[in-house]
Amino acid sequence: MYTYIVLGAGKQGLAIAYDLGKFCDAKKIVVADYDAKLAKAGAARVNKLLKKKLCVPVRADAGKEADLKRLFKGADCVVSAVPYHFNYGVAKAAVAAGANFCDLGGNTDVVKKELSLDKAAKKAGVTLVPDTGLMPGMGNTLAVHAMNVMDRVDELHLRCGGLPQKPKGPLGYKLVFSVEGLVNEYFGTAYIIRKGKTAAVPTFDGLEELDFPKPVGRCQAFVTSGGTSTCPWTFAGKVKEYDYKTVRYPGHYEKIKTLLDLGFFDQSPVDVKGNKVVPRQLSHVLLTKKIDYPQDPDLVVLRVTAVGRHKGKKAVMTMDVMDFQDKKTGFTAMERTTGFPAAIVAHHLVRGLAPKGAVPLEKAIIPVLFICDFLKRGIPYREKIRVG
Repeated sequence: MYTYIVLGAGKQGLAIAYDLGKFCDAKKIVVADYDAKLAKAGAARVNKLLKKKLCVPVRADAGKEADLKRLFKGADCVVSAVPYHFNYGVAKAAVAAGANFCDLGGNTDVVKKELSLDKAAKKAGVTLVPDTGLMPGMGNTLAVHAMNVMDRVDELHLRCGGLPQKPKGPLGYKLVFSVEGLVNEYFGTAYIIRKGKTAAVPTFDGLEELDFPKPVGRCQAFVTSGGTSTCPWTFAGKVKEYDYKTVRYPGHYEKIKTLLDLGFFDQSPVDVKGNKVVPRQLSHVLLTKKIDYPQDPDLVVLRVTAVGRHKGKKAVMTMDVMDFQDKKTGFTAMERTTGFPAAIVAHHLVRGLAPKGAVPLEKAIIPVLFICDFLKRGIPYREKIRVG
């Protein structure tokens, strides 16, 4: 039985806490948040769903490493569900406290800083694994699974999206995680493998169309940042192509691309009648007001396609996940498919199933064990290999 700390009592944080309590041998779960009321309400909600009092609410400031170190002391694993820019400091505090650590990641530069803690983590006898949610996260683990199953993999294409079950509003989209995280993915540079080498490509590159089973149907997919995480460096020279694109309903790409081109996501202040305004911060506020439909049910699609050889012949292996908001627990599809994988990784870490140190996800987790645990959650997962 293990003691877990979930830092962040928002959307994904509570899904993580619930899954830890239901499947991960928890004897105690600390739900910590800067907002004490949010932590208290979140802990009460999870306890009610679990029908037992495992969760304890605590107020914590993700920006104060010394305080976090004291809080983390004695925990078996800390799971961070706070905005990505806090994760390096939170990871340092966890290592200093002698606790295993994983997070939802999403920003490759921050992840690289976390991985620089490798020596400290090994010395502390703990494991630190960033990027353990949906994408980056589960999709990359499924990519490694394909590499283990097939004779040889030449190409890996990952496509994923969190969507409203029915397109709505000006973007045909609803917020399924923090607006800060969403805009971070839309802006900047993405890293892929092209012709066997790591390559940097701009976000919103490579627009394509693809089809999913009903009720999703025809969608768009385009490059966004963070999804491949460290895989382009890990697998350069081992596969010829490795890329990730975000899935949206038709029309979304053109509208967001227009806002990007107009500078609505720039981070340099502009003068507005004598006042300094940061366009991205303003856009965060406006987007939240216009595309946050908390009552509308969502869905998640994830498809990993591997092209290579199997049993001596040309083959294509596909792995598909499609999940819908759960009426029974109230957790959204994005909360489930992001939070549950992170909880699975945390459970693997406390059981010593990963090497010690700061380890990229693709090197830390045994994919077949992950898939076995994921199937216990009742979320449909399908894989098939087409030969010839």
